[in-house]
Order: sequence, then structure tokens, then C-alpha cells
Amino acid sequence: MIIHIVRHAEAIERTPEVPEEHRYLTRRGRRRFRKAAKSLATLGIEPDLILTSPLVRAVQTADILAEKLRYKRELIVASELSPGFRPEMLDELLKLYPQASEVALVGHEPDLGLVTQALLGEEASLSLPKGGTVSFKRNASGSGEPQFLQLVTGTGRIITARGKAVDRLRQGG
Repeated sequence: MIIHIVRHAEAIERTPEVPEEHRYLTRRGRRRFRKAAKSLATLGIEPDLILTSPLVRAVQTADILAEKLRYKRELIVASELSPGFRPEMLDELLKLYPQASEVALVGHEPDLGLVTQALLGEEASLSLPKGGTVSFKRNASGSGEPQFLQLVTGTGRIITARGKAVDRLRQGG
């Protein structure tokens, strides 16, 4: 199974007027993520499933991803990917879709950094950049060591060297 962990793109700042779950992508966030998603398309990514947090900014990011990858199915809103998603919840979520061989998960920090940290077996905390994607290959059962594939930054830069990617993720993207 291939897993792409995607942090939502840049969203408007928190304000008392806009509830957290209604924060949406900025123009710059949409533009930058289109570039990042284009890099993902260049890599030949073809998820058979895109799961997204129900929050507006994640759904918008997933929609751009689907468009750039020419994804033909419907996006699936997974409440599990709401803020509070933890590494130990990953296997439970993926078990709901046993037919999937390549999955994109769109969500939030610090949750996705924790999942990435667990998959990489890193001690130091990691943080995905806004609009960034880190990809892994692993056994569908979740057993065995996940294999790092690449990091695509929020601006579309592709990093395939694990060490460079980890350094970048330690700095918050």
C-alpha cells in the first residue's frame, strides 16, 4: 500500500469572526498547492482513494489534489482526519478501505507530523509544510518497516532523499 500524507494548503488566519472549521484556503494557498499537486502528478501518483478531514481548508486542498491528479472518484470525508487524528488511528482508518492500494490522506498539523514521525521511526518531532505531501510504501497490514518514497514541499519541490526530507520536516517543512 502507498500512503500519501497531505497537509492542507495555506488557509486564512484564525479570527473570532470565522469558526475554526470554516477557515478556507487563501488565494496564495490555492495557487501554491496547484504547483505542489502538479509535482505529485509528475511523480505518477494515482490514488484509488482520497480521504479528507471535514474541515473546509482540507476539503478544498483535497479537491485541488483530485483535479490535478485527474482523480475520477468522489472524495471521501473522513471525520477521523479531523484535528486530533493520531498515529495509532491510521491502521483503523485504512482497515475501512481494504481494497485501496494507494491512498491520499488530507488533514492537519500537528497530527500529520506525528503520523509521519511514527512512520519514519523518528525521535524528533516533525511538521509537514502547508500543502506538503510525504509518501510511504508499506504492507497493507501495517506490519514491517514503511519505506519513505518522497516529500513534496508546499511549493512543489520534490525531495527523494530520506535524510534531506527528515531535515526539512524537522524545520517544519
